[in-house]
Amino acid sequence: MESNAVLLESKSSPINLLNEMHQLRLLGHLCDVTVSVEYQGVRAEFVAHKAVLAATSKFFKEVFLNEKGMDGPRTNVFLNEVQVADFASFLEFVYTAKVEVEEDRVQRMLEIAEKLKCLDLSETCFQLKKQMLESVLLELQNFSESQNSEEESTTQPSALLESKAAAVAGADQADGPLAPPGSPAGRPSNGVSPETPATKSKEK
Repeated sequence: MESNAVLLESKSSPINLLNEMHQLRLLGHLCDVTVSVEYQGVRAEFVAHKAVLAATSKFFKEVFLNEKGMDGPRTNVFLNEVQVADFASFLEFVYTAKVEVEEDRVQRMLEIAEKLKCLDLSETCFQLKKQMLESVLLELQNFSESQNSEEESTTQPSALLESKAAAVAGADQADGPLAPPGSPAGRPSNGVSPETPATKSKEK
């Protein structure tokens, strides 16, 4: 009786593999390629593993697959017009799948990713640039909204004053003009007519 097949899958294995390869590179163990980088007179050399570079960069894959023969124990690759700091960041990314760079270097990292044909780094840079653009647009939107609300708050007090003035004017009109003394509205409320004091003086 045959048993059913089961899948043995490790979630941590890819991370552990990257970490181990990264440590081997930092220690210079089992490295079989030296990449020389030069930009405006600044030069540096980096040791790495062909397999890692070939797996993450089509540029390096083409170089290694097309090389005729090894010139010594290590292959040497020369890169011009690539800044040392950028290639160091590139190496850290391909060995760890993450790297921290300044915002103004994201465009340069995208350029080196395209130059070295590293799809993972290109996509990561595109996503980050998109997020940065969205956050800038959101800040601009919030700023314009706050400006609009400030303008509204400055106009509101004058609108309130106008409405209060209109209310006061309306109240005055409701009271109406003062009634002439001879009219019934102008007579005192105690029922005594205005002629009364004159009549009393005549009697006296």
